Parts: sequence; structure tokens; C-alpha cells
Amino acid sequence: MHPKDRILKYLSKQKSATAKGLLELFGFSRQALHKHMKELIRTGEVLKHGTTRGAYYSSSKVAGEKRSILERPALPRTYRRRFGVVGLEEHKAFEEISLFLNLRKYVNKNTYAIFEYTFTEMLNNALEHSHSKDVGISVSVDPNGLRFAIRDYGIGVFHSIREKFKLPDEATTIGELIKGKITTMPKKHTGEGLFFTSKSADKMTLKSHRIDLLFDNLKKDLFVKEIRFLRGTEVAFAISNHSKRKLDNVFREYAPAEFDYKFEKTRVYVKLFAAEYVSRSEAKRLLAGLDKFSEIVLDLKGVRSIGQGFVDEIFRVFAGDHPHIKLKTENVSPTLMPMISHVVDNNN
Repeated sequence: MHPKDRILKYLSKQKSATAKGLLELFGFSRQALHKHMKELIRTGEVLKHGTTRGAYYSSSKVAGEKRSILERPALPRTYRRRFGVVGLEEHKAFEEISLFLNLRKYVNKNTYAIFEYTFTEMLNNALEHSHSKDVGISVSVDPNGLRFAIRDYGIGVFHSIREKFKLPDEATTIGELIKGKITTMPKKHTGEGLFFTSKSADKMTLKSHRIDLLFDNLKKDLFVKEIRFLRGTEVAFAISNHSKRKLDNVFREYAPAEFDYKFEKTRVYVKLFAAEYVSRSEAKRLLAGLDKFSEIVLDLKGVRSIGQGFVDEIFRVFAGDHPHIKLKTENVSPTLMPMISHVVDNNN
């Protein structure tokens, strides 16, 4: 019998079991048990309860019968509601959801703090930027993590930025948006909320019209794909119930003490603009708006080729015009490095 079947058979007869109990019973290695339990949780056949030390597991079915209401596990729990935008306040919506799902019981302090910040920031964006009459909210917590989705039916985030900054198309707004400090309402917003939310998630997707932008912080990468037309904007956010990520550390990384804790550092994922760069005009497009920052990290992962004009515009012209800005590069392939080194060395 497969180890997963043995675990399921045992849990179907018992109300619950700890990892230690399963290890002693079946003699698995910790790595093997973790692998089997992760798969069983993913498929919904097993439910995990509690934190790491006090965690225990139960079958989603007991001896082939449905649990009574009193016997059903506390998770998963889901909140869904559609609100009218007029009069809706993000902090009150958060409090209602937190109490309804009893979130403090199921997630640790790090996750709770991150959820409070990111949820209220994204809901505020929908209320003040979308021009939508109503907004749909979905929040769920289960053994695999905490997730929320906020959907409006307004003008669309990429369209809004394109119109405000007169960009050629919605795809161009992606690169501008992930730099941070871009907002269509500068008197009321700094443009930091979406940036810090994307850095706080395990995964976050931003869908609008025909664009799906995925921030995957587990893989430390971003992905863009074309989708079927979606009216308005949908933000979907996911994080572990017991995240080790701390909101303060996310802020400090991009607003460190050396900048008086102001949002002065950004990372530009160059490949989102293009995989190949040749001209100075492409460099200028990439650098647009970055003079607001004190430190810029250019991540060249996935960039296949660059031209001397492109490199010269960044590392000689822009660097010379902005001597107070630190320019750094990461994930530069060995093929690209000689071109960058040539320009930098000749500029020193």
C-alpha cells in the first residue's frame, strides 16, 4: 500500500494525529512525511490544524461519512461579499472580515500585519482610483494559506496609468508600475501601496483588460501573460498562514535607514520592457521616472542582448546627470557583462 494511502486509512479511523505520532507509527523519515502530507493537503484529502509545533492533521472524511457540524474542522473558512463603493471604508471592511474569519486564531502576527496593510491598501486603490460603483471582495483561509481577491468594474489599472502619463499602450504601463512611486492622484497618494503590497506577498496577481501580471516572490520573479478581456481590475494576493516575512523588513529594504526611511530604493525588472535592447531611446524609456529614487537596482535576468548606446545612456549619461543616485545591476549574464564593464570603466 502506498504511504499516502496508509496515512489516509489511519486518519479516516482516527479523529486526528500529530506529525510525531505518524512518524512513530509508520517509521517514515521527516522529509518523506512532509512530502506526503503536503500532497494530501494540496488535494484536500487531509486538513492541517494549528501552528508548526502544535500542528495536527485530520482526514476531510471520517470513515467515509460526513462530519457532523460539531466535528467539522475549523478550516477552510471563506468570506465573500459585494459592496457599493459609496460610504465603504477599507479599515471597517478589514475589521469585519477579520472577525468573521477569526483570523488571529489561524495566522501568525507577521501574516496578520501583512494582510491588514495589503488588503486595506488594495481596497483603498479600488475605492479611489477605479471609478467603479461597486467592488467584490473574497477572503479565504485554509491550511495552505491566506488569500484575498478584490475586484472592481471600473476603468482598469493599466488603462488609468496609460491615460494619466500618456503612454503608448497598456503594456508599457507594466514597467512603469513596478518601479513604484507612480500614481494617478499625486495629491492623495504616494504610489507606494501597490509596490509594497507586491513585495509583501508570496504571490500576487494584477489582472486588468488583457494583461495578467504575476509577482512571485517565492521564485523571486515576475511573469506577464495575455488573458481574455477582464473588465476593471482584479488583485489577488496569497501568503502563508505562518509567514516569516515581516512587514517592517519589507519597508526597510526599499526605505532603509540611510534614506531616513523614505521610499528611495527600487528594483527594475528590465526584461518586462523587452528581452533585447539597442537604442538610447529604449534606455530613456526604461529610466523614465527613476530620478525620484536614491538607489536603483537593474535586474537583467532574462535579457538576451544590449547595445552600446543603451548601456552608455544609462551608465554614463544618466549616471553623470544624477551623481547622487546609486546604480546597481543584478543577474547580468556573462555575455552582457563586457559591454557594461567597458562603458563603466571608461567613465571612471
